[in-house]
Amino acid sequence: MQSMEAWIHSLLAALALPEFGLSTVFVVAFVSATLLPVGSEPVVFGLVKLNASLFWPAVLVATAGNTLGGIVSWWMGYGAERAYERVTHDHRAAHPRALRWLERFGARACLLSWLPVVGDPLCAVAGWLRLPFWPCVLYMAIGKFARYLTMTAVLLWAFQGRIPGT
Repeated sequence: MQSMEAWIHSLLAALALPEFGLSTVFVVAFVSATLLPVGSEPVVFGLVKLNASLFWPAVLVATAGNTLGGIVSWWMGYGAERAYERVTHDHRAAHPRALRWLERFGARACLLSWLPVVGDPLCAVAGWLRLPFWPCVLYMAIGKFARYLTMTAVLLWAFQGRIPGT
């Protein structure tokens, strides 16, 4: 048990802000975009609060990490659907109404990948439905960028009264 505590402590020390700043933002944003329940906004806000000049780099690095995590989720969904087809030999699997809704909106539905709770599974479902990969990535990136930009700016304004560069 002590070794687990020591490992967790050393991991947290390695990822501590501000020593590793942008790399920490990237890792946390990446992990939070998978199906693991981790929030990355506090890390982005914390870094920017410590160093206001990192506002744009932090938003862009968080967007990149979170988008890459969404891509991993897309591929997980794609792989799960392929495995399902092999097991069931059903290439025309019936989709519930929610899946039909996603099929109707197509890759544009990935704009909602920024939403809490449903956003990360949405990327996996996009892969399951075999929605076009690159348009999904583009819409994921747009949605995630808008979230980080908005959340970080609002938090800075609320706790500081101003946004860097304004």
